[in-house]
Amino acid sequence: MKMKPGILAVDIGGKNLKIRHSDHEERRKAPTGPDFSAQDAVTTIRELAHDWSWDRLTIGCPGPISNNRLLLEPHNLGGGWKDMDFASAFDCEVRLVNDAVMQAIASHAGGKMLFLGLGTGLGAALVVENIAMPLEVAHLPYRDKYTYEDCIGRRGLDRLGRKAWEEAVHDITARLRKALVADCVVIGGGALKKLRHMPEHATPGDNANAFEGGFRVWRDHYRLF
Repeated sequence: MKMKPGILAVDIGGKNLKIRHSDHEERRKAPTGPDFSAQDAVTTIRELAHDWSWDRLTIGCPGPISNNRLLLEPHNLGGGWKDMDFASAFDCEVRLVNDAVMQAIASHAGGKMLFLGLGTGLGAALVVENIAMPLEVAHLPYRDKYTYEDCIGRRGLDRLGRKAWEEAVHDITARLRKALVADCVVIGGGALKKLRHMPEHATPGDNANAFEGGFRVWRDHYRLF
């Protein structure tokens, strides 16, 4: 692959894979889903970015990550993620980051910030100065047999209805903010638009900011944990 300096940012979710190049405003996307594998992601990224050139790649995807590798297969996608070496697949420098971390970095303006991503599942991240850390809170027990994700992810919205779902969002946001002693909370994700009122101490994030987070990973030298 012939490359010139540039950053390609990729945001992979349970419904769509989206990309943007640091030198272009255009955003491109393709559908994902429960059978969407890591190899599908490689193929889709190549197809979507066929006329762009880059030398650095940021891939945001759900799940815990260590040493540029996913530790678990994502709950809402297909297989092959744990064993995929994206740097070899694309023959360039790659930063594989939790998707919530990528969005959190984009929204971070200082201090200790908690980010919550309301989408197919529940993403969460904490950013302190230039340190960004994913939080695996989605599958913690919440009420009865249900987890946080069961109540404020897409399943929770469908099961509870909008009003009760929003009440759960407010409650969980308050619990996490207090537990993590966060200065502020930013809420993003595809279900953000369903909220009629933001939780206390929380502001809405722009979902398009995920790409900026992918660029800032390289430009602002965030430390990823």
